[in-house]
Amino acid sequence: MDQAIPPELEFSNPLGCLPCPDSPLSLDSAFYVERPPIEIRAYQQITQPGSVMRIKAPRKMGKSSLMLRLINHANSLGYSTVLIDFHQADLGIFESSTKFLRWLCSNVTRQLGIAYNINDYWDEDIGDKVSCTMYFEEYLIPQINGPFLLVFNEVNLLFEYPKIFMNFLPLLRFWHEKSAHSTIWQKLRLVLVHSTEVYVSLGINQSPFNVGVLIDLPEFTHQQVGELADKYQLTLTENQLHKLTCLVGGHPYLIHLAFHYLYDHQTKFDDFFHRASTDAGIYKNYLKRFWILIQKKPQLVEIMQQLIAAKKALKIEPISAYYLESIGIIKSLNNHYLLACDLYRVYFSYKPIFPQVPSSIYIEQLERDNQYLSNLVYVDELTKVANRSQFQKAFKMEWECMAIKHNPLALIVCDIDYFKLYNDTFGHLAGDVCLQKVAQAIQHNLQRPNDLLARYGGEEFVVLLPQTDGKGAMFVAAKICLAVKELAIASGVPKSVDSQHPVVTISIGIASIIPSSDYHPETLFMAADQALYESKKAGRDRYTMSSEFNFKY
Repeated sequence: MDQAIPPELEFSNPLGCLPCPDSPLSLDSAFYVERPPIEIRAYQQITQPGSVMRIKAPRKMGKSSLMLRLINHANSLGYSTVLIDFHQADLGIFESSTKFLRWLCSNVTRQLGIAYNINDYWDEDIGDKVSCTMYFEEYLIPQINGPFLLVFNEVNLLFEYPKIFMNFLPLLRFWHEKSAHSTIWQKLRLVLVHSTEVYVSLGINQSPFNVGVLIDLPEFTHQQVGELADKYQLTLTENQLHKLTCLVGGHPYLIHLAFHYLYDHQTKFDDFFHRASTDAGIYKNYLKRFWILIQKKPQLVEIMQQLIAAKKALKIEPISAYYLESIGIIKSLNNHYLLACDLYRVYFSYKPIFPQVPSSIYIEQLERDNQYLSNLVYVDELTKVANRSQFQKAFKMEWECMAIKHNPLALIVCDIDYFKLYNDTFGHLAGDVCLQKVAQAIQHNLQRPNDLLARYGGEEFVVLLPQTDGKGAMFVAAKICLAVKELAIASGVPKSVDSQHPVVTISIGIASIIPSSDYHPETLFMAADQALYESKKAGRDRYTMSSEFNFKY
């Protein structure tokens, strides 16, 4: 016999099976609360050819629930849909860009039900990004009838593998930009879902991928909190709803957890509310996670103490503000910051978790942070030319400078021919010496102080030439090709493989553009990379000017 519900409890009819607050809400869930105009905006965006949409928010803000509805909407429109969840990838997939991009291609192929044909399009000489692009452009997408929605979930996991995301995100940007003039790529609609709670590195204070439309999920409004209470069939007063909203700030997960607990445990609201901010409350594990994160960074202790005591928003130094806002414990207000909700203020006020940190420790931590930032601009240890980080910094700076002056910027991408075979034949020590000599030969042919040579990775070098049009860049490239060949380093390439390359040679791709807001710097890089592929395809030991970008000065 069912037990009667006491009249003093603040809930009404049983709901049966309740949704787990920790899981995404299923498509048929009665507990999903829309946050207009978020859903309509997202649905409209995927109908745009070649579109990109980013859904980002701190953990447990409802990103996955929205993602499921977006995919379902695309299916209802007859789109082909693929969901790539990086939680499903084995750790070994992230060991190299090759493994990662081949895994991506295989996963997409399988979900689309298309025959596996990756090996016919993969060529280590042209690189992983070009191979992946060719596979999508020439094989996968042409077989898809109608629009193709490709969703990447938990993109934040890639931030733990810099070598992966520094290749992958620019590749997605390049695909998006190709849609401006390619009907093939207009079929593709990209959606990236990621949490803001991954502390990428001290030097990054914004998303590394800022293309397309951003869907930044907001907290529930007071009205939406009331709507969810009705879905749980809870009879709460306006004052109780207001107290709950003030306590957790409208955070969807924390609201769901409260209502789930009130209904499932048949608990009075006041009893729940008085325990909520303590270790005896339902938010204990959620709050303890913040405690652990803050304890790991002593420089945040003093800042948290100031925020707890403050009656108004405070100015916080950028690195600490970025970290605290990313994990969702503070929110910004006109370039100042305050705690995101009363839950954090009350919990951290009563829990003695902040030891007195000597100023010397705080200073040492800041010095380590500054040293980390300085290390990003050091030269490549082996070749003694600029490293990849320094190139990217210079690339951005020169792009902005040339845009202001309306002058061209040229980029040369170089790749040593048959270098893997060279390493296999003579060993890695000889390979290191070869890289050093080639770097010196390239550097010797750069005459101007602002010309920059950098080792981009492995046997690949890049040359940045400000105020240089296509003709000037081709002149430099010709000198580089000749200088490398004149080193007369035996290539070790058997005649059966290629009788035309007895000595080490280099292949080059060139692109030149007058920077403007119409383009992103990565567009220039991908154009030069494509031209490099053309040089490889045409027989190596040559330079090729991009047909897409070649602005005369």
